[in-house]
Amino acid sequence: MKEGPDIARVAALIGDPARANILTALMSGKALTASELAGEAGVSLQTASSHLAKLDDGRLLTARKQGRHKYFALASADVAGVLEGLMGLAAGAGHLRSRPGPKDPALRKARVCYNHLAGDMGIRLFDSLLGRAFLSVTGGSVALTDAGGAFVTDFGVDLGTLATGRAPLCRLCLDWSERRSHLAGALGRAFLGRFEESGWAERVPGSRIVRFSQRGEAAFNGAFPLQAA
Repeated sequence: MKEGPDIARVAALIGDPARANILTALMSGKALTASELAGEAGVSLQTASSHLAKLDDGRLLTARKQGRHKYFALASADVAGVLEGLMGLAAGAGHLRSRPGPKDPALRKARVCYNHLAGDMGIRLFDSLLGRAFLSVTGGSVALTDAGGAFVTDFGVDLGTLATGRAPLCRLCLDWSERRSHLAGALGRAFLGRFEESGWAERVPGSRIVRFSQRGEAAFNGAFPLQAA
Protein backbone atom coordinates (compact mmCIF):
# COMPACT_ATOMS: atom_id res chain seq x y z
CA MET A 1 0.00 0.00 0.00
CA LYS A 2 1.28 3.44 -0.92
CA GLU A 3 1.81 5.85 1.95
CA GLY A 4 0.83 9.52 2.21
CA PRO A 5 -2.31 11.55 1.50
CA ASP A 6 -5.00 9.93 -0.64
CA ILE A 7 -5.22 12.47 -3.46
CA ALA A 8 -7.18 10.03 -5.62
CA ARG A 9 -10.18 10.25 -3.28
CA VAL A 10 -10.19 14.04 -3.32
CA ALA A 11 -9.72 14.11 -7.09
CA ALA A 12 -12.63 11.71 -7.52
CA LEU A 13 -14.87 13.90 -5.37
CA ILE A 14 -14.03 17.00 -7.38
CA GLY A 15 -13.98 15.17 -10.72
CA ASP A 16 -17.69 14.44 -10.95
CA PRO A 17 -19.26 17.16 -13.18
CA ALA A 18 -22.20 17.82 -10.84
CA ARG A 19 -19.97 18.01 -7.77
CA ALA A 20 -17.53 20.26 -9.66
CA ASN A 21 -20.43 22.62 -10.46
CA ILE A 22 -21.49 22.60 -6.82
CA LEU A 23 -18.00 23.44 -5.61
CA THR A 24 -17.40 26.21 -8.14
CA ALA A 25 -20.79 27.76 -7.26
CA LEU A 26 -19.52 28.07 -3.68
CA MET A 27 -16.39 29.92 -4.81
CA SER A 28 -18.39 33.14 -4.39
CA GLY A 29 -17.97 32.66 -0.65
CA LYS A 30 -21.73 32.64 -0.13
CA ALA A 31 -23.38 29.69 1.60
CA LEU A 32 -26.15 28.12 -0.49
CA THR A 33 -28.97 25.68 0.15
CA ALA A 34 -29.25 22.22 -1.40
CA SER A 35 -32.01 23.50 -3.70
CA GLU A 36 -29.85 26.36 -4.93
CA LEU A 37 -26.92 24.04 -5.50
CA ALA A 38 -29.12 21.54 -7.34
CA GLY A 39 -29.95 24.33 -9.78
CA GLU A 40 -26.27 25.22 -10.17
CA ALA A 41 -25.38 21.58 -10.81
CA GLY A 42 -28.32 20.93 -13.12
CA VAL A 43 -29.51 17.91 -11.14
CA SER A 44 -32.51 16.98 -9.02
CA LEU A 45 -32.64 17.91 -5.34
CA GLN A 46 -32.33 14.23 -4.38
CA THR A 47 -29.21 13.81 -6.54
CA ALA A 48 -27.73 17.05 -5.20
CA SER A 49 -28.30 15.89 -1.64
CA SER A 50 -26.37 12.70 -2.37
CA HIS A 51 -23.48 14.69 -3.84
CA LEU A 52 -23.48 17.10 -0.90
CA ALA A 53 -23.30 14.22 1.56
CA LYS A 54 -20.22 12.86 -0.23
CA LEU A 55 -18.53 16.27 -0.31
CA ASP A 56 -19.32 16.81 3.36
CA ASP A 57 -17.97 13.37 4.24
CA GLY A 58 -14.82 14.18 2.25
CA ARG A 59 -14.45 17.42 4.25
CA LEU A 60 -14.62 19.63 1.20
CA LEU A 61 -17.79 21.30 2.47
CA THR A 62 -19.23 22.44 5.77
CA ALA A 63 -22.94 22.54 6.54
CA ARG A 64 -24.89 24.57 9.04
CA LYS A 65 -28.59 24.74 9.80
CA GLN A 66 -30.38 28.05 10.13
CA GLY A 67 -34.09 27.99 10.65
CA ARG A 68 -35.72 25.58 8.24
CA HIS A 69 -32.80 25.55 5.84
CA LYS A 70 -29.42 23.90 5.72
CA TYR A 71 -26.63 25.93 4.15
CA PHE A 72 -23.45 24.65 2.55
CA ALA A 73 -20.09 26.40 2.11
CA LEU A 74 -16.55 25.43 1.17
CA ALA A 75 -14.75 23.89 4.11
CA SER A 76 -11.73 26.19 3.95
CA ALA A 77 -9.56 28.53 1.93
CA ASP A 78 -7.41 25.48 1.10
CA VAL A 79 -10.33 23.96 -0.83
CA ALA A 80 -10.87 27.24 -2.66
CA GLY A 81 -7.18 27.43 -3.54
CA VAL A 82 -7.22 23.93 -5.03
CA LEU A 83 -10.31 24.75 -7.09
CA GLU A 84 -8.82 28.01 -8.38
CA GLY A 85 -5.64 26.14 -9.32
CA LEU A 86 -7.61 23.47 -11.17
CA MET A 87 -9.55 26.17 -13.04
CA GLY A 88 -6.25 27.67 -14.17
CA LEU A 89 -4.91 24.27 -15.22
CA ALA A 90 -8.08 23.52 -17.18
CA ALA A 91 -8.15 26.94 -18.85
CA GLY A 92 -4.45 26.75 -19.74
CA ALA A 93 -4.93 23.32 -21.30
CA GLY A 94 -7.90 24.53 -23.35
CA HIS A 95 -10.49 22.53 -21.42
CA LEU A 96 -13.36 25.03 -21.53
CA ARG A 97 -16.93 23.91 -20.96
CA SER A 98 -18.64 26.54 -23.08
CA ARG A 99 -18.03 29.46 -25.37
CA PRO A 100 -17.18 32.72 -23.63
CA GLY A 101 -20.33 34.65 -22.75
CA PRO A 102 -21.09 38.25 -21.77
CA LYS A 103 -20.00 37.60 -18.19
CA ASP A 104 -16.57 36.27 -19.17
CA PRO A 105 -14.76 39.64 -19.53
CA ALA A 106 -16.28 40.85 -16.26
CA LEU A 107 -15.17 37.69 -14.44
CA ARG A 108 -11.66 38.10 -15.79
CA LYS A 109 -11.53 41.73 -14.73
CA ALA A 110 -12.63 41.33 -11.09
CA ARG A 111 -14.28 38.49 -9.22
CA VAL A 112 -14.57 36.94 -5.79
CA CYS A 113 -12.29 33.99 -5.16
CA TYR A 114 -13.87 32.52 -2.01
CA ASN A 115 -13.42 35.68 0.09
CA HIS A 116 -10.82 37.83 -1.69
CA LEU A 117 -10.36 39.72 -4.96
CA ALA A 118 -9.18 37.87 -8.06
CA GLY A 119 -8.95 38.61 -11.77
CA ASP A 120 -7.05 41.47 -13.42
CA MET A 121 -7.69 43.82 -10.51
CA GLY A 122 -6.65 41.22 -7.95
CA ILE A 123 -3.39 40.77 -9.86
CA ARG A 124 -2.88 44.55 -9.93
CA LEU A 125 -3.45 44.74 -6.16
CA PHE A 126 -0.82 42.08 -5.54
CA ASP A 127 1.70 43.45 -8.05
CA SER A 128 1.36 46.97 -6.62
CA LEU A 129 1.96 45.80 -3.05
CA LEU A 130 4.89 43.66 -4.12
CA GLY A 131 6.42 46.33 -6.34
CA ARG A 132 6.38 48.88 -3.50
CA ALA A 133 7.94 46.35 -1.08
CA PHE A 134 4.78 46.19 1.02
CA LEU A 135 4.86 42.43 0.54
CA SER A 136 7.82 40.06 0.38
CA VAL A 137 7.73 36.67 -1.32
CA THR A 138 10.12 33.87 -0.39
CA GLY A 139 9.57 30.60 -2.20
CA GLY A 140 5.88 29.91 -1.97
CA SER A 141 5.28 32.14 1.06
CA VAL A 142 4.24 35.79 1.20
CA ALA A 143 4.56 38.16 4.17
CA LEU A 144 3.60 41.72 4.99
CA THR A 145 6.60 44.02 5.53
CA ASP A 146 6.77 46.80 8.12
CA ALA A 147 6.18 49.38 5.39
CA GLY A 148 3.26 47.29 4.18
CA GLY A 149 1.80 47.21 7.67
CA ALA A 150 1.87 51.00 7.81
CA PHE A 151 0.16 51.23 4.40
CA VAL A 152 -2.51 48.70 5.35
CA THR A 153 -3.26 50.53 8.60
CA ASP A 154 -3.52 53.87 6.78
CA PHE A 155 -5.90 52.18 4.33
CA GLY A 156 -8.26 51.46 7.20
CA VAL A 157 -7.52 47.79 7.89
CA ASP A 158 -7.19 46.77 11.54
CA LEU A 159 -4.16 44.49 11.56
CA GLY A 160 -4.59 43.78 15.26
CA THR A 161 -7.99 42.23 14.64
CA LEU A 162 -6.69 40.20 11.69
CA ALA A 163 -3.86 38.84 13.82
CA THR A 164 -6.32 37.35 16.32
CA GLY A 165 -8.06 35.25 13.67
CA ARG A 166 -7.25 31.69 12.71
CA ALA A 167 -6.60 32.42 9.03
CA PRO A 168 -3.05 33.27 7.94
CA LEU A 169 -2.54 36.97 7.31
CA CYS A 170 -1.22 36.57 3.75
CA ARG A 171 -1.45 33.72 1.29
CA LEU A 172 -0.67 33.28 -2.38
CA CYS A 173 -3.50 32.08 -4.61
CA LEU A 174 -3.03 31.17 -8.27
CA ASP A 175 -5.42 33.16 -10.45
CA TRP A 176 -7.14 30.85 -12.96
CA SER A 177 -7.60 33.49 -15.66
CA GLU A 178 -4.14 35.06 -15.44
CA ARG A 179 -2.14 32.07 -14.16
CA ARG A 180 -0.37 34.45 -11.78
CA SER A 181 -0.62 34.98 -8.04
CA HIS A 182 -3.08 37.22 -6.26
CA LEU A 183 -3.41 37.93 -2.54
CA ALA A 184 -5.51 35.65 -0.34
CA GLY A 185 -5.62 35.15 3.41
CA ALA A 186 -7.08 37.45 6.04
CA LEU A 187 -5.50 40.51 4.42
CA GLY A 188 -6.93 39.67 1.00
CA ARG A 189 -10.37 39.32 2.59
CA ALA A 190 -9.94 42.61 4.46
CA PHE A 191 -8.99 44.51 1.31
CA LEU A 192 -12.10 43.29 -0.51
CA GLY A 193 -14.19 44.28 2.50
CA ARG A 194 -12.70 47.79 2.47
CA PHE A 195 -13.44 48.19 -1.25
CA GLU A 196 -17.07 47.32 -0.58
CA GLU A 197 -17.34 49.47 2.55
CA SER A 198 -15.85 52.45 0.69
CA GLY A 199 -18.40 52.10 -2.09
CA TRP A 200 -15.70 51.40 -4.66
CA ALA A 201 -17.13 48.03 -5.63
CA GLU A 202 -20.06 45.68 -5.15
CA ARG A 203 -20.70 42.03 -5.79
CA VAL A 204 -23.10 41.20 -8.59
CA PRO A 205 -25.92 39.05 -7.12
CA GLY A 206 -25.90 35.44 -8.29
CA SER A 207 -22.39 35.75 -9.67
CA ARG A 208 -18.73 35.86 -8.65
CA ILE A 209 -18.32 39.18 -10.46
CA VAL A 210 -17.11 42.21 -8.51
CA ARG A 211 -18.16 45.42 -10.24
CA PHE A 212 -16.17 48.58 -9.58
CA SER A 213 -17.84 51.93 -10.16
CA GLN A 214 -16.03 54.45 -12.35
CA ARG A 215 -15.11 56.42 -9.24
CA GLY A 216 -14.12 53.24 -7.41
CA GLU A 217 -11.86 52.00 -10.20
CA ALA A 218 -10.12 55.38 -10.38
CA ALA A 219 -9.60 55.33 -6.60
CA PHE A 220 -8.36 51.73 -6.75
CA ASN A 221 -5.83 52.56 -9.46
CA GLY A 222 -4.65 55.55 -7.46
CA ALA A 223 -4.22 53.51 -4.28
CA PHE A 224 -2.52 50.61 -6.06
CA PRO A 225 -0.28 52.04 -8.79
CA LEU A 226 2.00 49.79 -10.79
CA GLN A 227 5.72 50.44 -10.67
CA ALA A 228 7.31 51.59 -13.93
CA ALA A 229 9.32 48.88 -15.65
